Amino acid sequence: MKIVIAIDSFKGSLTSLEAGRAAEIGIKNAAPNAEIKIYPLADGGEGTCKTLTEGLGGEIKRVKVSGALGKRIDAEFGKIGDLVIIEMAAAAGLAQVPQNLRNPLRTTTFGVGEMILAALREGCRNFIIGIGGSATNDCGLGMLTALGFNFGTGIFGRDLARARKIESDKVPPEIFDCTFKIACDVKNPLTGENGCSAVYAPQKGADEKIVAQMDDWIKNFAELTFQSLNIEKKSVAGDGAAGGLGFAFRTFLKGELVPGVELVLETLKIADDLKDADILLTGEGNIDEQTLQGKAPAGVAKLAKNLNKKIKVIAIGGGVKNISASENIDAVFSILREPMTLESAMQKSTAQKNISATVENIIRVLGI
Repeated sequence: MKIVIAIDSFKGSLTSLEAGRAAEIGIKNAAPNAEIKIYPLADGGEGTCKTLTEGLGGEIKRVKVSGALGKRIDAEFGKIGDLVIIEMAAAAGLAQVPQNLRNPLRTTTFGVGEMILAALREGCRNFIIGIGGSATNDCGLGMLTALGFNFGTGIFGRDLARARKIESDKVPPEIFDCTFKIACDVKNPLTGENGCSAVYAPQKGADEKIVAQMDDWIKNFAELTFQSLNIEKKSVAGDGAAGGLGFAFRTFLKGELVPGVELVLETLKIADDLKDADILLTGEGNIDEQTLQGKAPAGVAKLAKNLNKKIKVIAIGGGVKNISASENIDAVFSILREPMTLESAMQKSTAQKNISATVENIIRVLGI
């Protein structure tokens, strides 16, 4: 009997691998001879860097970079051989910016470019970059400037208004030998009523005037990019992600925009074990309708069913709201075993014991 464990983190309680190891204890109690494979799980958003780096046996690197407001901050990225995992929010995240200082005219992705350069110096040539949670709407101007591109401007969102040229003679040539895969679940185009300025800039402090200004500036920046780089003028779903950072990666660095869960699962190479597994055990801290709408447990469940029609997919969660099964998940179980407060349930030792006991009972019922 082969069982694959791929459980997302129980946020505020257990990491993905801690949850997986707790499930492993339960399986071994019920079926000591079962073959067990544990994988970390994430969806490309917050926590993906640490989850993948830990799961793939890499190391966390720390570097000083410019934060969203231009001040020096500490940021982290993961390194596994020549693969680097970066969350743009580590350098330019909205959570860094106090509510009263939020304004996309005054924020920058410069620190994201600095993280890329730091990884380049470490010998990394393959990049996975999560671009959720941005404080920026600079169309990657700051990041590209840090990498050596010259637009004849500054590095903040407001400087898009003055971009009139693109020079690349100071860009390290090895940048163009790198591969960039961008975890991107946002489908918005770059500009217009569904573009990054109209839809997301207000969340980052923009008023109606700023939204209109930045949409025009970004349209002009895109035209400049198409002409200067001599590339096809087209709009791609996801160009508007992270205030146009998706567009910058796609056009300047030939980045590939990939749904976050798909990118994580591809990186883990979990498909090899799902093809002949009998059970997939997945889940997350709270399972609800959003879980089924593209989050990590739904993504790995769909992959499992596509690869292996006979596999049983079981999900566990701390809270389970109005979900018992779905097209790709055969059954859903809450790990709570007695009434308790949320605070008690989220204590690490309690969550671990609850996962182990629940999984043990599931495996026993299955008669393995």
